Amino acid sequence: MIPAHSLQNKTVMIPRGKAHAKPFTELVARNGGIPVEIPLIAFKAVAASEILLNKLKNLHTYDWIIFTSNVTVETFYSFIKKNRASLPKIAVIGEKTKEIVEALGEKVDFVPEKYVAEGFVDEFLPYVNQSERILIPKGNLARDYISAALKEKGAVVDEIIIYETFLPEESKVKLVKMLTEESLDILTFTSPSTIDHFMKIVEENNLREKLEHCIVSCIGPVTKRKAEEWGLKVHAMPEKYTVEEMLKSVANYIKMEGNL
Repeated sequence: MIPAHSLQNKTVMIPRGKAHAKPFTELVARNGGIPVEIPLIAFKAVAASEILLNKLKNLHTYDWIIFTSNVTVETFYSFIKKNRASLPKIAVIGEKTKEIVEALGEKVDFVPEKYVAEGFVDEFLPYVNQSERILIPKGNLARDYISAALKEKGAVVDEIIIYETFLPEESKVKLVKMLTEESLDILTFTSPSTIDHFMKIVEENNLREKLEHCIVSCIGPVTKRKAEEWGLKVHAMPEKYTVEEMLKSVANYIKMEGNL
């Protein structure tokens, strides 16, 4: 649990859209921060192509399906809701993803201890036999790390793009205004895409110097690496890759700075 008032009335950028921002926003407010929702990433389902529909009709031919995020689960089920075929064994990354799958009445067969692709692969490979068929629904910007590692093990892997990622236009205007006015104290990033979208706006509007007073926090090592590629100094990152733990790491950083 994060100590009460640990965010010390600082404004915290919430980079998620309305559909996924509420728990994050409430957590910030509950712990003494001022949440500011600026969705840096939004999602839309792709058109239902013949290839995609054929994959979904043949779910019974797969041994495993891997869900890497809440959005993947929600979008996937929007495609199959009219034809709820039985699914193969399900592997997920993250406790929240597991909860959503189970809320849909499905059983989750595998959850890794580490909520990143590299950790998932290390823990999941012993469960995979050669020639097993695995389906990975994903977004258009998702990495192929899991797929490549499973293929190397001898699995037959199909990846299907089911949603596209984009930056909402209204977020650009809000972000430029708040950065110009130096109204944001804590910048939280939940994926490499949020970093890319954020920094493109910063660079296009010559706002890099406006970031100097900000605390930068990333949810995990992949996001942190992307931030550093853009030249950002990352002040806080949790050991467990969840929003709550990320805010704890920010609170610890603020406390440490205050004790210097």
